[in-house]
Amino acid sequence: MNRQRHLGRRGEEHAARWLQERGWVILDRNWRGSAGELDVVALDGEVLVGVEVKLRRGEEFGAAEEAITPSKLTRLLQTTSEYLLHHPEHSERLWRVDLVAITLDARGRVQRVIHVENAVTGE
Repeated sequence: MNRQRHLGRRGEEHAARWLQERGWVILDRNWRGSAGELDVVALDGEVLVGVEVKLRRGEEFGAAEEAITPSKLTRLLQTTSEYLLHHPEHSERLWRVDLVAITLDARGRVQRVIHVENAVTGE
């Protein structure tokens, strides 16, 4: 596994643990649909949430939360909607797409976690 992919997986694992510590129930990780991938799919209470995880080492090239392009936002909406089609047991739930942005310090320790709720509105 290359270094970038390894960092991404590490970020996803940290984000999933971080969400679980806040009472979320993790349903899926790395779920693939035709439009793309959801890093984490979870329940925040009764709301289904597709979670995009971004991890950065420092902020030399910008903050992790700034790394999502408009086309990625559109794919996240499409993929979360597709998840609901493939999981009819959740089809009646309210849903949203969140972002968890993680910044590591120079030693690779988590320096900051930012959770952007409802990061994609579809408007």
